[in-house]
Amino acid sequence: MDTAVKGSGDRTSGPARPAAAKRRGLRAAYRNFARRLGNAMPKGLYARSLIIIITPVVVIQTVVAFVFMEQHWQTVTARLTEAVVADIAAIIDVLETYPQDADFDQLSKIAKDRLNLRIAVLPLEPLPAAGPKPFFSSLDQNFSHELSKQIGRPFWIDTVGRSNLIEMRIQLDEHVLRVFARRSQTYASNSLTFLSWMVGISVILLTIAIIFLRNQIRPILRLAAAVDDFGKGRAVPDFAPRGAREVRRATIAFHEMRDRVDRQIEQRTAMLAGVSHDLRTILTRFRLQLALIEDKADVDPMVKDVDDMNRMLEGYLAFARGDAGETTMDTDVDMLLREIGNDIRVAGHEADITFSGDPIVKVRPQGFKRCLTNLVRNAIRHGDRVMVSGVHENGLLTVKVDDDGPGVPLEEREAVFKPFYRGDIARNIDESGTGLGLAIARDIARSHGGDITLDISPLGGLRVQVVIPA
Repeated sequence: MDTAVKGSGDRTSGPARPAAAKRRGLRAAYRNFARRLGNAMPKGLYARSLIIIITPVVVIQTVVAFVFMEQHWQTVTARLTEAVVADIAAIIDVLETYPQDADFDQLSKIAKDRLNLRIAVLPLEPLPAAGPKPFFSSLDQNFSHELSKQIGRPFWIDTVGRSNLIEMRIQLDEHVLRVFARRSQTYASNSLTFLSWMVGISVILLTIAIIFLRNQIRPILRLAAAVDDFGKGRAVPDFAPRGAREVRRATIAFHEMRDRVDRQIEQRTAMLAGVSHDLRTILTRFRLQLALIEDKADVDPMVKDVDDMNRMLEGYLAFARGDAGETTMDTDVDMLLREIGNDIRVAGHEADITFSGDPIVKVRPQGFKRCLTNLVRNAIRHGDRVMVSGVHENGLLTVKVDDDGPGVPLEEREAVFKPFYRGDIARNIDESGTGLGLAIARDIARSHGGDITLDISPLGGLRVQVVIPA
């Protein structure tokens, strides 16, 4: 009994497993298709909005055209074809019922004047071989159906041989009737007018939609550019909120955020200026008191300590102040690098400096120079050979500082940018000994919208790479 139950359970669970696997496969295929479709779709809001507008219009126009052309025109064509074949049937009845002149001129004249048909009565002969059916065979099918229904005689038709005429041959008892009918008599001839109106109206509506959409997208682009400039520390002019209500709210919120940030920076700068003035006053008093002491042997170490305190104070203030008070302007980066090289040579060191590309870049010159000076001095302190290379291309300014020093371990490359961090090899110690050199440099680079990364130098030491948008 247990065995029977177990077997029954196996039989019911067997088909369930393939069904579940099939559902999982379908879900995976759907997710894969959705991911590929998402990757293929445009990423911009303007392009996506155009697709949202154009796709329904195209679908609606396609459905309307299909329904109208397929249903209405088929009905109209069937009615016209039925009328033409009825006229031909009447001609056949007259031809076979009433006596005619020898050349059938009177019947041909009546068909031409009254029925708009050109006929010819030919001697009895086999009909031509049937030709291939046209691709769009609605007209051919309608004629074949009506000729079989109303006349019931062997026939041959050609709906594609001549562009403006349709030829029919009907085998009678003693003759072959050849009929030429105008194509416009057998199907609705307003297709070009309908398509022209449909396409014209669609183009007008899409043009209006595109213009309206562009006007809605423009405030978003202006707001994005303002946010990008503000993030890079550039001056952002005031502009009035425009566009939809949500865009206006976002613009107003940006203006308020910018004003709050500017006020905070002004308050911090003023506070730091006051602190700097007070501390420098105390340090100056210490120097004067030390200068009045006559025992120079005991005074010199104290003077050195005061100088170290002053340098540390300058480092702290530089880190806290950053370069917020400086205005972004067009700066010759090539000349700036050469000035740094000259300062290093005056200090008794050497560094190979090269630059390529357009040297004019929008940066805050003093802050950017402080950033590069910290990096170059750090490289000189830990290496014998230093190379500085700058490249401005593809909208990016890249400056690489390479040295042949001991480098920085991979696990410490992010930690050395932390303020006051000191590694085993002290790569982050600036001249004042505060541990703020790389922290100040990265802060300045990020205030320009860029960043600083560390890597292995081709010289064997450390490569410090500064990348900012330009």
